[in-house]
Amino acid sequence: MAGSSPMIKIAPSILSADFSRLGEEVRAVEQAGADYVHVDVMDGHFVPNLTIGPLVVGAVAKIATKPLDVHLMISPVDPFIPDFVKAGAAIISVHAEATLHLDRTLRLIRELGCKAGVALNPATPICNLSSVLHLVDMVVVMSVNPGFGGQFFIDHALHKLKTIRRMINDRGLQVELEVDGGIKPDNIHAAAQAGADVFVAGSAVFSQPDYTAIIQELRANASLEVPL
Repeated sequence: MAGSSPMIKIAPSILSADFSRLGEEVRAVEQAGADYVHVDVMDGHFVPNLTIGPLVVGAVAKIATKPLDVHLMISPVDPFIPDFVKAGAAIISVHAEATLHLDRTLRLIRELGCKAGVALNPATPICNLSSVLHLVDMVVVMSVNPGFGGQFFIDHALHKLKTIRRMINDRGLQVELEVDGGIKPDNIHAAAQAGADVFVAGSAVFSQPDYTAIIQELRANASLEVPL
């Protein structure tokens, strides 16, 4: 992967969708060009909000044709991983602080047949990745403090993205680098240049009347030329 230009992927977060029409919303963003359907799971404990559980993820999985990118903002996380795998998650990302044994948690996700990801909060140091990077398929850099949609992008995330992209490339790993929080057409270029190749966009997509137009704009603004 070193020296290559990763494919840009857009992952609309259904946290910002109209839940009274969730099935229609999922179909609409997929038809509009989404690469992943991002699902934010919050427990009201690890983060200050309460969202959805495996039953809703399972309902979305019956409709979705794109991979479900499930972001677990819950603690403890290990007991619930099998339920989200059964529900239809394709990728499960957990926070480094949400488990006492991150290595074991990532191996569990993989053993159950899912791709595994690690999410880093804005204040979480990159060193949490050093001993587990070989076990992950995705690193999620939070560019907001998790818990609510519609927040503003934290610029320090760009430094994190650059450092992690260099780590991935230096080790020759096939790891996607996702940025989550506050992504808009006017900042997605900077995040892509910093090394991100998967972009979570919630309110940026679902607040617009034309999902196809906004996803195309996001993709066009994200440069494919990602430096080392």
